[in-house]
Amino acid sequence: MSTQQFTGVIDRFEDDLAVILLEADGEVVDEVVLDHEDLPAEAAHPDAVLEVTLTDGEVTDLSYDATETADRKERAKSRFDRLAERPPSDDESS
Repeated sequence: MSTQQFTGVIDRFEDDLAVILLEADGEVVDEVVLDHEDLPAEAAHPDAVLEVTLTDGEVTDLSYDATETADRKERAKSRFDRLAERPPSDDESS
């Protein structure tokens, strides 16, 4: 019996299904599709971060990581804010 641990991120919902991207060492390595009702209630939104256990390729455990979800959201917002800042024009920098 083979058991693996991954960080999972809910990528999207398609009808009643959730597509979860599985990450290892910060890289997406696979995806799983689960019924929406199989998700923890607090994790039923895009970009929710989960700890995912696969046993012989099947999801056997899911837990919501509220802290990592909030951290990723804040990092994404910070990147967006930095990109949204416009550099000073020549007139403004003199």
